[in-house]
Amino acid sequence: MVNLFKRHEFWLAVLIITICLLLGWRSDEFLTLSNLYDLLNNYAMLTILACGLFVVLISGGIDISFPAITIIAQYGMVVLLQKFGGNFAVAFMLAGGIGVLLGLINALLVNRLNVPSIIITISTLNIFYGLLLWLSKGVWLYDFPPWFEQGVMLFKFTDAEGYDYGLGLPLLAMIVVVLLTAFIMNFTATGRKIYAMGGNRESASRIGFSVFGLQLFVYGYMGLLSGAAGVIQAWTVMTVAPDALLGYELTVLAAVVLGGTSLIGGRGTLTGTLLGVILLAVMQNGLNLLGVSSYWQTLITGAIIVASISATSWSQYQNRSLL
Repeated sequence: MVNLFKRHEFWLAVLIITICLLLGWRSDEFLTLSNLYDLLNNYAMLTILACGLFVVLISGGIDISFPAITIIAQYGMVVLLQKFGGNFAVAFMLAGGIGVLLGLINALLVNRLNVPSIIITISTLNIFYGLLLWLSKGVWLYDFPPWFEQGVMLFKFTDAEGYDYGLGLPLLAMIVVVLLTAFIMNFTATGRKIYAMGGNRESASRIGFSVFGLQLFVYGYMGLLSGAAGVIQAWTVMTVAPDALLGYELTVLAAVVLGGTSLIGGRGTLTGTLLGVILLAVMQNGLNLLGVSSYWQTLITGAIIVASISATSWSQYQNRSLL
């Protein structure tokens, strides 16, 4: 029990429950089934991208370029579907393949240039966006195949008010990604090697781990999930804008760091990352329902992020002091 009270995830969960109770008290809509269902669907893409960034951060790297990768994968996927047709399996393979390719480029540059990954990925963020805008001429895409517009829905049911519920495409993709990431990081040798490399890259290299191979995996995985997120976003908004998601990298990074993942690598849990996403989602949704100005929303969100990061840093400092 004492160890539980020292865990960042425990206090994050307490904070989320407290905020939910307060919002439920102040807003009659917050705890309704329709609002919670919309909340899950609307933040599925953020969850998918957070899983990918979590893996990169654990490895000791950072990727800022994934919003551009997401849009490029999304744009390429839609163009190819328009020409050759397909289904959702083909859509995910096309977008995921493009994302993996761009992720591997990031890994190659990070490894070969021996420059901090944040510098590399900020550069590739601008390069990728610039190339897409040049090739696409800034044209938005609206023409989707009928099967894409219909989507996927499992266990569908309709309530008394005519509102449809079920496991739609965003929720299905999110569940698969979360389970896959949990399996990789908790039950495979690759996951343990990623933690080891993030904790001490030099030591990991000396005991025989392939640092380059692990970097290819983590940045490729980030690219794969970026492609998956691109499919989800395209289905959600039914349009593809070449300049979409600008600045979205900061939102995803905030969610992962809120969950207690260290920016220097080697520390963090997927549970914490998911709690970080939930906290951001609950705050933004609740403040919208309460009619709080977007300016105050930014201030409140930023303050909670700073407080959470400060608590995490203090906890890690205390643990080091005890050692």
